[in-house]
Amino acid sequence: MARIAQADVEEVKARTNIADIVGERVALKSAGVGSLKGLCPFHDERSPSFHVRPQVGYYHCFGCGESGDVYSFLRAMDHLSFTEAVERLAARIGYTLHYEDGGAAPETSGRTRLYQANTAAAEWFRGQLATGEADAARRFLGERGFDAGAAAHFGVGYAPKGWNGARDALHAQGFTDEELLAAGILSQGQRGVYDRFRGRVIWPIRDITGQTIGFGARRLYEDDQGPKYLNTPETPIYKKAQVLYGLDLAKKEVSRSHRVVVVEGYTDVMACHLAGVTSAIATCGTAFGSEHMRVVGRIVGTDASGEVVFTFDPDAAGQKAAVRAFAEARTSTLQSYVAVGPEGLDPCDLRLNRGDGAVRAMIDTKSPLFEFVIDQRIAGHDLASVEGRVAALGSAAPIVAEIKDSGIRGRYEHVLARRLGEDLRDVHRAVLRAARRESEGSERPDARGPAAPASGAAAMTTDQPATIARATIASLPRTSDAALERDALMGILQYGHLVEAAEIDAALAIPMTVPALDVVRQSILAQPDRTRIGWAVAAAESVREPLRSLAVELLTASFPALTELEAQLSTRSLARTLRIRAIDREKVALLGAIQRVPAESEEGRAVRLSLRDLDARRRGLTEGS
Repeated sequence: MARIAQADVEEVKARTNIADIVGERVALKSAGVGSLKGLCPFHDERSPSFHVRPQVGYYHCFGCGESGDVYSFLRAMDHLSFTEAVERLAARIGYTLHYEDGGAAPETSGRTRLYQANTAAAEWFRGQLATGEADAARRFLGERGFDAGAAAHFGVGYAPKGWNGARDALHAQGFTDEELLAAGILSQGQRGVYDRFRGRVIWPIRDITGQTIGFGARRLYEDDQGPKYLNTPETPIYKKAQVLYGLDLAKKEVSRSHRVVVVEGYTDVMACHLAGVTSAIATCGTAFGSEHMRVVGRIVGTDASGEVVFTFDPDAAGQKAAVRAFAEARTSTLQSYVAVGPEGLDPCDLRLNRGDGAVRAMIDTKSPLFEFVIDQRIAGHDLASVEGRVAALGSAAPIVAEIKDSGIRGRYEHVLARRLGEDLRDVHRAVLRAARRESEGSERPDARGPAAPASGAAAMTTDQPATIARATIASLPRTSDAALERDALMGILQYGHLVEAAEIDAALAIPMTVPALDVVRQSILAQPDRTRIGWAVAAAESVREPLRSLAVELLTASFPALTELEAQLSTRSLARTLRIRAIDREKVALLGAIQRVPAESEEGRAVRLSLRDLDARRRGLTEGS
C-alpha cells in the first residue's frame, strides 16, 4: 500500500491549528501566553489538567499523562488509522496529498467508507424531501412549524416507501451492500437486504465535527408496523451512549454560554434552536447517561456557573427520566436544572401554540433538579399523616445527603423541611443518618465495585497493576537549582526559537544538576536543527520513559509570562542565568585553588588570569541582559 509522502504529513500538520481540532470537543480557556487548557477528554476530572500549546502543535494532560500531536488526538478520539487522520485533516484544509513513488492513494479504509456512505445517504434523503411522494413528510414538518428553510438547516430528509430506493441510489455511487449494512443504512432479512428506513421523515445525526454518522427516522404512515422512531443501529462510528443530536450546531453556544439544554427529541431540538435556544441537544433513542454527561461537560467547561437544563414531560415517564438524570448529574460539577413547559407542553408544541418567546421563558424559569427530584420522592406519600411524613423524609433524605457542598446541602434541608412541614432539626438528623449509611456502604470493599482511579498526581502512584512511576515536574527536587533548570528548559522548548541560537547553545552546553533534567537537556542538544517546525516535539518525544513524561510536561506547561515578548526575554534571561551560575561555580573552585598555591608562582598567576577572565565573562552576561 502506498504511503503518504512525509513532506505532506508535516505540511498538513503545520497548516492545522491543533486548538481548532481539540476545541471541537473540549472547551479551552487561556492558561497563559501560548497555552490553553480544558477538561481532559481521555479521563474524568473536575478541574482542567489538559493543556494544548498551538504554537508547538502538542497537547498533554497533567492528570493522566496522555499527550501527542493533532494526528494522535484524532486517532484516539475517532479511532482512526494514521493514514485516515492525515487524510481527514488534508481534506479539511483542501490540501492534495502525494504518495510515495508516485503511487495512487491507498484504498479507503472501512471507517472512512462508513462516513462517506452516511454522507451520501443524507444527501439522497434530503433530495427526496422535495419529491411528490414526500408530501406527508412536508405536511408533518409544516404542522410542527418547520418550513423548508428549517428543514434545510437541520438537513431533514425523507425515505421513500420502497424497499430499495436508498440501496439503488448508493449502489450507483459505488457503495456495496456490505458497506451499507455496516453503516446501518440497509437491514438484512430472510429474503435479502433492504432499506432500513422506509416511508419516514429522516434526521441526519452528526458527530461533534459535523460528520453524518447515522439517522433518526419518524413513522408517517398508519400501515407502517415499525416503531414510531427508528434509529441507526450501533456501528463502528455510531455509539448511541455517546451521540447527542444537534451538538454540532449547539457546541459554539454551549461553550460561550456555559449552558446546555437537554430536550427529548429531534423536533424539540429544532424548535429550541429556531426559538433562539441554540444550546439545545437531544439523546438518540436512549436515556441521558454518564457518557453523555462527560461529552457535554467538556464542552460546557469548568466555569463556576456552568449548567445543564433538562426538559421532561410531567408524566410518569418524565419523572423517571428526571431521576435517571439526577443520578448522572450528581457526579458532575455542572449545576443541574429542570424546565417544564406550561400544561406539560414540550418545546415543539409550546413554540407552535405560544411562540418563540414561550420556549425561551420555559428555559429561563428552570428550577433546580434537586428540588424536582425531591418533589418526585415525596409525591407518593400522605403528608397529612405523621406516618406519611416520616416515610417521605426517609425517601427524600438520601437525595439531600448526596449533595457534597455543605452550604447547599443545608439550604436543601430547609427546602425539604418546608415541603414536609417538619422540624429542621429532624430533617438535618435524617440527612446525616443517610449520609452516614452511604459512607459506610462505600467503605465496604464490595459495596460499589472497584474504586475509581484517582486523578492527578495521585493516580500515578496507584495504578494497578503497578508500573514504573512517571517523572513529572511535581516530582523534581524543591531546590533553587532545580527550579532554574526546569524553567530554563521549559522556556527553551517553548520559546527557544525566538532567542539567538548562540545564547541557547551556550546554555545547553552546561550539564544540569538534576539528572532527569539533564537527560532532557541532552535530548534538546541532540536536535540537528532547532529552527525547523516541530523540533521541540521531536526533542520531547525522543526522551524515553520514565523521563519522557517530564519532557512533555516541560513542553506543554504554562510558562510564567504574560506576553510572547515577555516569554522570549525571560527565556533569554534564564539561559544567561544558567551560564552565570556555571561561571560562579567555576570561580568558587578557583578561589579555593588560589589559597593552595604560591601567589607568585606560575600556577598562581594562571589562576588569577582565569579569575579575571571569569569576571569579564560574567559582566558581559549581566550587563547585556
